[in-house]
Amino acid sequence: MTSRTCLSVILAAGEGTRMKSALPKVLHPIAGLPIVAHVAKAVHSAGSGDIALVVGREGDAVRDAVKSVVSNVTVHEQKERLGTAHAVLAARDAIARGYDDILVVFGDTPLIETAALDQARAKLEDGADVVIMGFRPENPAGYGRLIEENGKLLAIREDKDTSDDEKKIGFCNGGFMALRGDSALQLLDKVGNANAKGEYYLTDVVEIANGVGKLAVAIEIPVENIIGINTRVELAEAEAIWQNRKRRAMMLAGVSIQAPETVFFAYDTLIESDVVLEPNIVFGPGVSIATGAVIHAFSHLEGAHIGPRAMVGPFARLRPGADLAVNAKIGNFVEVKNAKVGAGAKVSHLSYLGDAIVGAGANIGAGAITCNYDGYNKALTQIGAGAFIGSNSSLVAPVSVGDNAYVASGSVITQNVPDDALAFGRAHQVIKEGRAVLLRERYAAQKKAKKAE
Repeated sequence: MTSRTCLSVILAAGEGTRMKSALPKVLHPIAGLPIVAHVAKAVHSAGSGDIALVVGREGDAVRDAVKSVVSNVTVHEQKERLGTAHAVLAARDAIARGYDDILVVFGDTPLIETAALDQARAKLEDGADVVIMGFRPENPAGYGRLIEENGKLLAIREDKDTSDDEKKIGFCNGGFMALRGDSALQLLDKVGNANAKGEYYLTDVVEIANGVGKLAVAIEIPVENIIGINTRVELAEAEAIWQNRKRRAMMLAGVSIQAPETVFFAYDTLIESDVVLEPNIVFGPGVSIATGAVIHAFSHLEGAHIGPRAMVGPFARLRPGADLAVNAKIGNFVEVKNAKVGAGAKVSHLSYLGDAIVGAGANIGAGAITCNYDGYNKALTQIGAGAFIGSNSSLVAPVSVGDNAYVASGSVITQNVPDDALAFGRAHQVIKEGRAVLLRERYAAQKKAKKAE
């Protein structure tokens, strides 16, 4: 994009009553990120250095959601709901600062793409004063039509006001608008409310611009870009579209996804090329995967880093702070939280590692766990390089097991184990010959007595 300055006005004051939620609709998540934050990311990527956020209910929470992804944000409260132009003018102070371009977008449209916004800004740079982003739905009924002539946009006609000929127009108003900064307030201030609802409509800017000799044009953007969220159904539909976009982008970037429709990404999932994703994998926020890794089926990852050629799953859970080095292996029904697993280390099945450091080449047997929490505080377990932790062992933190040490199966380890040592931490085995027969007789009698009661 050019060096032109740009302000984006994000309209996020709607109540969203159809969501039937205590949470403002723009804060509902798509891929783990609030809807309005998706919009903020898109305008920022389109070169918008500043954002004017128009808010209503729970404005502080909406502001925080936007500031989680971009920094230059000012907040403007729309105290009354008097139409879209009125909402934009709530950000009058920001618009008046003197930007080259003004983008007006809606906080409930998470699928808007940077390419569409770039296209609108390019039209402003070419000399347009007003740019409307339109689309072509399969059925235009109900949408405002874009009335064009000789490449100019003359008006936006609401469906109920269209003539028979205008109803045949398939090019419709998507709602997004770009305005030349030096004339934006001039046009917005001329919008009146002489209509049935007594509201100030942003769409009137087109005819106002034509009336004062300004140039209004329309561009076509993909239908998906203008999808707004008003209900939980639409939220789910938008999630599906977002996921499909992400899956396609991942595969085109060199990631193998065996059953794409079963893999769900977070907004910030980072995966390098030559990674293999098997079916039924869910990514929470904060996951990065290095080249050559394999994530087996039915795994859940969040806040984790997976190193080159590491293997995860199937049926594994990586929680925040999980950090796997090159060639590390996390097997089936293993949970890892806030733990570093060294190069080539193996945790193959049925284990829990929490608040731990596992050295390179260590082997953690089936059912082994770190006991990291005493009900009040977390403590660290350190397992040295090449150490072997036998099956069904419990390491009670804080504790360390030295390099190449060996912990016998079934042990409860409460003291540090030196390098190359062998540690037993289990009760002495006692055998009573024939006692099993007596136990069975006793238990059978007790069961019979209970039934007789």
